[in-house]
Amino acid sequence: MATSKVERLVNLVIALLSTRSFITADKIRSSVAGYSDSPSAEAFSRMFERDKNELRDLGIPLEVGRVSVLDAGEGYRINRDAYALPPVELTPDEATAVAVATQLWESPELITATQGALLKLRAAGVDVDPVDAGAPLAIASPAGVPGLRGSEDVLGILLSAIDSRQAVQFPHRPSRAEPYTKRTVEPWGVITERGRWYLVGHDRDRDDTRVFRLSRIGADVTAVGPTEAIRVPADVDLRRIVAQTVAETPTGGQARVWVADGRATALRRDGRPLTARQLAGRDGEVIELDIGSADRLARDIAGYGADAVVLEPESLREDVLARLRSHAGERRS
Repeated sequence: MATSKVERLVNLVIALLSTRSFITADKIRSSVAGYSDSPSAEAFSRMFERDKNELRDLGIPLEVGRVSVLDAGEGYRINRDAYALPPVELTPDEATAVAVATQLWESPELITATQGALLKLRAAGVDVDPVDAGAPLAIASPAGVPGLRGSEDVLGILLSAIDSRQAVQFPHRPSRAEPYTKRTVEPWGVITERGRWYLVGHDRDRDDTRVFRLSRIGADVTAVGPTEAIRVPADVDLRRIVAQTVAETPTGGQARVWVADGRATALRRDGRPLTARQLAGRDGEVIELDIGSADRLARDIAGYGADAVVLEPESLREDVLARLRSHAGERRS
């Protein structure tokens, strides 16, 4: 669902107020919710120009300046001192109204929206201040921060390591059917893609750039080695790396599955019949299933054991076989 204009402007103000340095337009497009909806660079440029003019018309002191000593590119931020209100004196009735508004702002729905915006900025490498000076960024996992439930502590440790430029060690498994292995990674950033959260960095064990889904990282995440030891490559595009990795994951498309006669009723109901076929001497039928989520479909098919066999794609077939082997190993032990 597309982000509304008001929500986009609020996200932009939060981003420009929270940063200690100037943010480039490219960083705003990739990190501030609402701008990724633009279909092209030209469309984003027009949208961003309109939004900047609106902020200025509202009296918000938008500044333009050099990104850093090493980067002569143009960036943006909001002058906090100029944006701050002078001391305000309220009547008792006005003070009561403000107190009611404060309670509303502290509701879970609005707190979640603000935390989600700041979380995405920090994950993308934007240097933001926490809401309270010296306080760590609180991380919640309601509907406003999708795809994070159960990984809040993992994300907090990873963000801290990214801020301090420190390596991390953690247990990771490529799928739920496979065992955990310990990985040592130089973290570059955390990116959301298709509702999931991913860590991007240099995997020291594989000596290569790798992407790790946070939901497949175990809870025992620790920072290792000295701080300020990690250098993120200047030309790295975290969002492109994650997008390419996710695109290689078999989501979408169709799967062809053989199901035994009188078995796997739920699969039959979700699929489309193609042809009758015998397999290993058993009568059955080949059906076609939509792959909404390869992980979920593999789990469902594996639950039917020998009564459902993936014919294609091969990647889904291998995932189901790995789950069955893992289950068989657990039963023997």
